Amino acid sequence: MIETRHLFPILDEKLIELLRSLTEEDWNKPTVAKLWTVRDVASHLLDGNMRMISLFRDGHGVVPDRPIHSYQDLVAFLNELNADWVRATKRLSPSLLTDLLETTGREYSRLIQQHNPDENAVFPVAWAGEDVSKNWFHVAREYTEKWHHQQQIRLGTGKPGIMTKDFYMPFIHTLLLGLPHVYRDVTAPPGTALKITISGEAGGVWFLVREESAWSLQASYSSLVTATIAIPAEIAWQLFTKAVRPEELESIIILDGDRRMAVQALTLIAVMA
Repeated sequence: MIETRHLFPILDEKLIELLRSLTEEDWNKPTVAKLWTVRDVASHLLDGNMRMISLFRDGHGVVPDRPIHSYQDLVAFLNELNADWVRATKRLSPSLLTDLLETTGREYSRLIQQHNPDENAVFPVAWAGEDVSKNWFHVAREYTEKWHHQQQIRLGTGKPGIMTKDFYMPFIHTLLLGLPHVYRDVTAPPGTALKITISGEAGGVWFLVREESAWSLQASYSSLVTATIAIPAEIAWQLFTKAVRPEELESIIILDGDRRMAVQALTLIAVMA
């Protein structure tokens, strides 16, 4: 279990401090979120707060206006939902967006503390291939959303602040829980292992191990590994949230051993995209 509930109010404080420091020019700068500016990313974070408060406090959820038959159908629906909100909130000032993020962030964090980590979540973590997820995983997934969107703003405006062990480790660990699903169709004998190193002060080491019937992510492994992969921490978050593509990183990512085994890890997309 990855515990993240205590980090939400601290991360939100960082966000409000960041947004209040931005100039008008900063708000219009591009981000690695492709078509979205800093202002658009901030608006999307507000959307996340308000949707979750509406659901968990008031019992009001978004009902799809179309049949959802597949993961791709769900992604298309969510992308349209997100784009509609960003377009509508362009009429709001940066100051008002920040005020709303501050007030809704407090309520969001309060509601998050009430989630029993061992109970089943309302939403499964679809990018990890789960049909049912525990609350701790759902909450950790929500943390990754808040972390990486804030980091997009920080990168776009040249503001450091959350690439630290305390904030980054829970984020990247949660994302890597999607690797067993990414490797679900990769056949290998039991005991086959991939060593994944996220390099840098904020990073760590994990092992993806083939067991009898499935792959599992582990913190340690005592036998020889089949392949190794090393990704700088400042690149890994962008890769796994689809901000950069694997082919753009050939000179940065270090692969060793069974290359076919290692490169599969680079296809992990731990966001609904």
